[in-house]
Amino acid sequence: MTFEFEELDYRETPLGEISLRRRAEPRLGGEILYEVKLGDEFLMSSLFTSAEIQLARLGLAALEGTGLDIVVGGLGLGYTAVAALEDPSVRSLMVIEVMEPVIDWHRRGLVPLGKELMSDPRCTLVHADFFAVASSNRGGFDPAAPARLVHAVLLDIDHSPGHWLNPGNSAFYTASGLQSLSDKLHPGGIFGLWSNDPPDAEFTHLLDSVFQSSEARIVSFPNPYSGGESSNTVYLAHKVGSHKP
Repeated sequence: MTFEFEELDYRETPLGEISLRRRAEPRLGGEILYEVKLGDEFLMSSLFTSAEIQLARLGLAALEGTGLDIVVGGLGLGYTAVAALEDPSVRSLMVIEVMEPVIDWHRRGLVPLGKELMSDPRCTLVHADFFAVASSNRGGFDPAAPARLVHAVLLDIDHSPGHWLNPGNSAFYTASGLQSLSDKLHPGGIFGLWSNDPPDAEFTHLLDSVFQSSEARIVSFPNPYSGGESSNTVYLAHKVGSHKP
């Protein structure tokens, strides 16, 4: 029997019903895809991962030195986290994910990159609300070491700075919210953000009001459904100073 579709997990969460499914895509010669839905909305697919990977690669390329401590906001299917761990300069990686089922999928090996991520001793998965932690004025990302700063924060949770999964996330995309995050970065640190939308000049201006500088990179990738290209945006914001361990 030819494999067509399987729902690997289905849970109720505070944000709605989340499901993980695996299916064969007939339009792509039966290629196996992993997809995550929140209610009726598609959150992510293993078919379109180029920008998630580039979020890590571009963010880390903008840093200097070794012994880097990195935070990833949003675990998803693990592509940003695994791409960060490919860089030998990374000393530690903390991935903050608000949905416990997503962490569980990786720990149980239900998603393709789960075993790879869980087998790397540099990686820690934390069940928490990234936006609450990032916006807090009570210290850094590590509750065991509140004064500890990190070298980069790579965020891939909301669809864009103006299109949120949860309306409560909106407070992060303000000068005060971004300043709280900047305070948790080493001098010379990087804030990277994935967006499904084209570059937003207003948001870039907001980044420039908090950080030393910012840029919006367009990441294009083939779209086999349309036969052309699609694109996402990666924002990079640079904190003043330098870090050269």
